[in-house]
Amino acid sequence: MIDYQSILNPVARDMKPSGIRKFFEIAATRKDCISLGVGEPDFITPRAFSQAAIDSILDGKTQYTANAGLMELRKAIAKYLDGFIGVNYDPASEIIITVGASEALDAAFRAVCAPGDEVLIPEPCFVCYAPLVSLTGATPVSVKCHIEDEFKLNVEEIEKAITPRTKAILVAFPNNPTGAVMEKSDLEKLAPVILKNNLVVFSDEIYGELVYNGVKFCSIASLEGMRERTIVISGFSKAFAMTGWRLGYICAPKPIIDVVYKIHQYGIMCAPTAAQYAALAALNASFEDGFAEVAEMREKYDERRRYLVDRLNAMGLTCFEPRGAFYAFPCVKSTGMDGEEFAYALLEAKNVAVVPGGAFGDSGKDFIRISYAYSVEAIKRALDLIEEFLNERKK
Repeated sequence: MIDYQSILNPVARDMKPSGIRKFFEIAATRKDCISLGVGEPDFITPRAFSQAAIDSILDGKTQYTANAGLMELRKAIAKYLDGFIGVNYDPASEIIITVGASEALDAAFRAVCAPGDEVLIPEPCFVCYAPLVSLTGATPVSVKCHIEDEFKLNVEEIEKAITPRTKAILVAFPNNPTGAVMEKSDLEKLAPVILKNNLVVFSDEIYGELVYNGVKFCSIASLEGMRERTIVISGFSKAFAMTGWRLGYICAPKPIIDVVYKIHQYGIMCAPTAAQYAALAALNASFEDGFAEVAEMREKYDERRRYLVDRLNAMGLTCFEPRGAFYAFPCVKSTGMDGEEFAYALLEAKNVAVVPGGAFGDSGKDFIRISYAYSVEAIKRALDLIEEFLNERKK
């Protein structure tokens, strides 16, 4: 009989499953459950984008594209980023189209990280970062972000975490799960530490278009001396409501992209052709209408954001005001429960699903994540039930 435990990669074998998916597998078994947990826009992909994909299929454009993706799409992304973050990338040698931002992250980590290296990761953070770093043989090192600092990276905490083995740092803002944003002035404090210690930067900018309160998104790659050491990762899932299309991109200096290209070439071949044509239509249409579709979705998210945060604070769940993405991260410590206890009790009592904050690292254990990428009606109904739940526990 085969001893499967001995033949499996121990890093992969011992990896914890996603705390988000684990919880929602339970929630999915409950009839009429109201879920505010998944970070997926409730908007349908704009029809023109979908039609471009359909047309490409009907026109017989069903073969592989170039490994790096359609040149027309890479040119459109270069044009877009030049205007959006003020950084110019060569579409021929510094951009690769990937299967979502997730593949871009995986390929970037594998291109840079090696056994013995350490990578600084802000926490709370999205669930995939640390496992993907671990699979390279490198060591993820958590740098805790605190509500007192508006969940931003604290430069002093970073300096304490740096060792001779530290090779890279992840900058993931707007942040999932907290909604925190690092503005230009914050990044300008961080950049000298990065330069002094010769670190590579993984900049996950998937929520870059979704910022509120007049905040202007700033990519760390746009700061002096940072482009040459920064790997920018983004995609079409969030801002363009294209999660299921699985299309992202990675931008970096050519020496880095050359290595990412080989990993992508052997592991993926190329991103789906029809999805690339949909993304090209999304950018071309947005250039024409001034990104009206994105702006309209952002405005609706902002309305939900303000309503959600106000309601949570009014019912006694202290909630930092998120300035980006589409998540709120309220503290539930006042209830006498941690995030996991709260989430399970709420699900059992009111059939409302939220994500325990501990899924995003130990520093999130007293919090829950609530997504406002849902209809106003669903958010209102869920909040009414949460308020009922809190009132009943006080009796």
